[in-house]
Amino acid sequence: MIDNNQMDQLFAQARQIADKAYAPYSKFRVGAALLCQDGTVITGVNVENRSFGLTICAERNAICAAVAKGHLRFAALAISTPDSVEPTGPCGACRQVISEFMPPNTLVRFAGSGEKQVNTTVGELYPFDSLHELMDK
Repeated sequence: MIDNNQMDQLFAQARQIADKAYAPYSKFRVGAALLCQDGTVITGVNVENRSFGLTICAERNAICAAVAKGHLRFAALAISTPDSVEPTGPCGACRQVISEFMPPNTLVRFAGSGEKQVNTTVGELYPFDSLHELMDK
């Protein structure tokens, strides 16, 4: 089980990597830090494109990088949006990909530059997940 100190450290990594985001159009940087079950942390950033549909979100970037390194089991995810005071949760596409690789009880933290943080789970972010619902039958 992940404790609050570990989530703080994971979020700090998400916040730090957000500075490397490529967001010249929206000016909205996002950093993600993904804790693998073996303790490895994989980070990702959003990478924009002038054709906004081709933009890659930080969360999916981190998951894809982890999969490319052979990681398929994850313990927690932290997301930082430093250009927003308020916490900004993952988009719908990211929630779909997150749910593909993480069970509903996986911890997720997201926050902006303000003091408010959201601590939740994949199941709370994506409550009607047919993949896991069908697997339970």
